Amino acid sequence: MYLQNIYSFLRAPVSVKQNKLRMLYYRLVARTYYRRLFKHFGNGSLLFSPLNIAGPEHTSIGEKVHIGHGARIEAFTGWYGGQQFSPELEIRDSVDIGQNFTIGCANRVVIGRNTVISFDVFITDNDHSYEQIDVPVMQQPLIVKKTIIGENCFIASGVKILAGTVLGKQCIVGSNSVVRGEFPDYCVIVGAPARVIKRYSAQSGRWERV
Repeated sequence: MYLQNIYSFLRAPVSVKQNKLRMLYYRLVARTYYRRLFKHFGNGSLLFSPLNIAGPEHTSIGEKVHIGHGARIEAFTGWYGGQQFSPELEIRDSVDIGQNFTIGCANRVVIGRNTVISFDVFITDNDHSYEQIDVPVMQQPLIVKKTIIGENCFIASGVKILAGTVLGKQCIVGSNSVVRGEFPDYCVIVGAPARVIKRYSAQSGRWERV
């Protein structure tokens, strides 16, 4: 079987060889580097060419998680604006995330298992305060709230999920929505600001407009 695999690889087109070698490289990086870097980095998980990783010791990534190219995974540690943070960032099993993903955590962010996140999505649990008119915004304290995304959700491209948002199970979020607030299980959310437009009814067995 081993010799057959080698023979099959040698006979494969160049593009197939490149893809297999690239995947082998990312698996090696996951096993030898990311497992030591992160608080937890599960079996079968892959992180492709991130732009930035901050506070990995506060970040747990479950099993079979795939995170696309260009991710920014940032858990804000230490002091900022006179505040001290000890964040908890958790991406649970079998989450699939597209490229150019940004996540910022100063308190607690959870992405539930089996959730799919498309490209160019931003998730945070903090806001910059701005009330002090003579102080630059970046020097003012952060406002932090927990952000929780339930399991089996689908978050389309360009979505912004803001601090304090709680999504229930299997929520569908439409492209370019700006989401803040608490949303129940089994609903479709769209818009800026986002609102529920459909919800699954157990009585009728259908997704019904709200």
